Amino acid sequence: MTVTCTYAPEAPPRQGPARSPSASVGTWTLAHRPEAAGEARKITKELLTQWSIAEDAADSVLLTVSELVTNAVEHARPPLHFGLSRDPGTQRVHIEVFDGGPATTEGDWAASGTPDEHGRGLKIVEHLTAAHGDREEPGRAVHWADVTSMP
Repeated sequence: MTVTCTYAPEAPPRQGPARSPSASVGTWTLAHRPEAAGEARKITKELLTQWSIAEDAADSVLLTVSELVTNAVEHARPPLHFGLSRDPGTQRVHIEVFDGGPATTEGDWAASGTPDEHGRGLKIVEHLTAAHGDREEPGRAVHWADVTSMP
């Protein structure tokens, strides 16, 4: 598994609630392949444990990370990065997935599946999160979500 971890004291500007200056932040680069979702979950689980996030909230964060990373692998171009931060003031975990923008063709898994196997990921994200959205930046797309981490 090749995962590069870069500590990012200041994340790029984003839409959504403002991040507290005391928020913990981490950004990782993942290989643009189906295994990226599992790698992102492993990294996320370790960080959520360090942050003492309650099990129910951790499950929501893990599933949201998995859905956003999977969408990036299946529907977007490389590179693939994801970031996590926790704001103790708002009790939210903020997730960002950065990709190279929409792909011209679907990934192998998406192309091989039937139509009824797709389209639920963003509905799951909507159900699990306090807020979520997308934004375009030069050369990349950013998909973000905030999950409340209160017990």
